Amino acid sequence: MNKATARTQTEDLSHYIGGARVGASVVHESENPSNTSEIVARFPDGGKSDVDAAVEAARKAFPAWSDASPEVRSDCLDRVGEIILRRREELGRLLSREEGKTLPEGIGEVARAGRIFKYFAGEALRRHGQNLSSTRPGVDVTTSREPVGVFGLITPWNFPIAIPAWKSAPAMAFGNTVVIKPAGPTPATAAALADCIYEAAVPAGVFNLVLGRGSVGDALVNHPGVNGISFTGSQATGAKVGAAAMARQARVQMEMGGKNPLVVLDDADLERAVACALDGAFYATGQRCTASSRLIVTNGIHDRFVAALAQRAAGLKVGDALEATTQMGPLASREQMQQTLSYVDIAKKEGARLVTGGEPLSLDKPGWYVSPAVFADTTQKMRVNSEEIFGPVASVIRVRDYDEALEVANGGEFGLSAGIVTTSLKHARHFQRAVRAGMVMVNLPTAGVDYHVPFGGMRRSSYGPREQGFAAVEFYTQVKTAYVWS
Repeated sequence: MNKATARTQTEDLSHYIGGARVGASVVHESENPSNTSEIVARFPDGGKSDVDAAVEAARKAFPAWSDASPEVRSDCLDRVGEIILRRREELGRLLSREEGKTLPEGIGEVARAGRIFKYFAGEALRRHGQNLSSTRPGVDVTTSREPVGVFGLITPWNFPIAIPAWKSAPAMAFGNTVVIKPAGPTPATAAALADCIYEAAVPAGVFNLVLGRGSVGDALVNHPGVNGISFTGSQATGAKVGAAAMARQARVQMEMGGKNPLVVLDDADLERAVACALDGAFYATGQRCTASSRLIVTNGIHDRFVAALAQRAAGLKVGDALEATTQMGPLASREQMQQTLSYVDIAKKEGARLVTGGEPLSLDKPGWYVSPAVFADTTQKMRVNSEEIFGPVASVIRVRDYDEALEVANGGEFGLSAGIVTTSLKHARHFQRAVRAGMVMVNLPTAGVDYHVPFGGMRRSSYGPREQGFAAVEFYTQVKTAYVWS
């Protein structure tokens, strides 16, 4: 496909503010990482004035939305979910074009977003509160949860519809209004979510979208009219977001990545262990905060595991995200490709042994393709085992036994997800209790979580209340205690 032909498929995007598409001069482009000659969308460089308008619209919409019957909010969110699910094939193709996930992964993510909205349509009807007895005779005590106000949502490019859904759906379900700033590389997918919101007739101002680069996020975090911030991204950016939000006493919730260990013990089923590592490390091109990037393997199974994993990784079909035979798509951008390749070089210089992959690939079209990499002979102190790469790179650490494996798994500053592959109930149960991570997987990949249960980590992976599922009510509502004398 030449440049001129690709341009005919390009969409000019706009902000979505106060229930309307707000035009602006388009100055940025999102490209197809599977074919960089194709521009998926052009989008505006939003600024403070756009954020001001979006926040004003959200604040104006808040009183009516928060006072509405829970059934009204439930019906709105259910319609959004139905529309997303009805359009899953179309939206999944758009997502895969823009982000680089394989088409089944793209469609699956869209379906997840639809189900999130439908789940929170149900949660909107649940009344969270208690009736308590006072210490004083004749006095009744009740607690109830009320909406907070306007939430600013800053979302990443690696799950460009699922993460906006799992932030905006609970916020809206509990009576809040939102302004969302999506990541620069995937604006078209975020704009498609706004289209679904519009089609579902969600009241004007309840959901607002401002496109652009980092300055939009800065304006949102520092805006006095925003009552809370939910952020998913890097630790470096998260530290700035947290400091700015807390400086003005806004609520803040942050998810900031992981360096997730997968422990493989001698008694593990080898085929199961390799399948878990392959899925966790290389599906979604390794661009998941829950990816298995540290494979901690005991002596007795180590050599067989490394050989089998390298063989399976080398056999993965890397290609265009939309092609049916592709098993791993490209990295999302030039920056992600450069970062991944730089860590491959760092690992080599630090003495790690590259067993397979880690090379840029030249296919029949220009794209950000890299072969999945497996390193062996690594140590916990190497940067490849302590810093988040966010690409298809897995490093293997050899350990003596379970005790050393647990010690290594608990090393570093991240604590999002951790897994173990073993047939020992004793070790599985001990690992579940002792590993310092917010989510634990036993005989499963570290990546892959359900939408109706809490999501989040420990240590520097997460800050604030958990996301998703029944836990979302903690962040998106505030508790009121009432005393009544009768």
